[in-house]
Amino acid sequence: MNVLKIEIPGDVQAQQRPRVTRNGTFDPKESKDYKSFVRLVASQVAPDTLITEEIILSIDVYRKIPKSFSKKKHQQAVEGALRPTTKPDIDNLAKGIKDGLSKVIWHDDSQVTELVARKWYSDNPRAEVTIEWAEK
Repeated sequence: MNVLKIEIPGDVQAQQRPRVTRNGTFDPKESKDYKSFVRLVASQVAPDTLITEEIILSIDVYRKIPKSFSKKKHQQAVEGALRPTTKPDIDNLAKGIKDGLSKVIWHDDSQVTELVARKWYSDNPRAEVTIEWAEK
């Protein structure tokens, strides 16, 4: 089993709803910019050829700890005992990352046969992505 780990620094941008106009469908600027950033980070560790096998994808999103948290709540968040239950939804966070990795790491999103996505709190906001696929 091959394993590739990618750390995407900074706040994870959730995939926003696309704008539909008479001229077509458009990604909002924030979503488009975040996907470009993910592509840039992923291209630095991408395999020589795109993965064509089925993929098991794990995404751990670390959200910034709110300043409003008490010291006790802050400590619980750092330890993982307190997890984010606020928006954005985990599936929207994962979607932006998946879209950014497509055509850089793998050929198409349909290759992802298993997806684990989790939200955590951290003083260091980021996304940790683990990609697993079978040997050819």
